Amino acid sequence: MPTQQPPTFISFIPFILIMGVFYLLIIRPQQSQQKKHREMLSRLRKNDEVVTAGGIHGTIVNVKEKTFILRIDENVRVEVDKTAVSSVKKMAD
Repeated sequence: MPTQQPPTFISFIPFILIMGVFYLLIIRPQQSQQKKHREMLSRLRKNDEVVTAGGIHGTIVNVKEKTFILRIDENVRVEVDKTAVSSVKKMAD
């Protein structure tokens, strides 16, 4: 007597559940973190103290469209891409 096989769509249920868990635990939190980083970059203003991804601490002197000028020390200024900012130490008032 042959045994009946379950319907094909039932074999896809574990795969669908794994993808759902993957989305909730990895993709969604990363998307919200990227959104917060983009918002932080859009709020950068002159005199904000920032830290770059390379570990350089400095104060923003001039903000351009895609870059800004960062004062590292007296008479030392560097043009840095906005996406290189990893955190803001102090916002200008």
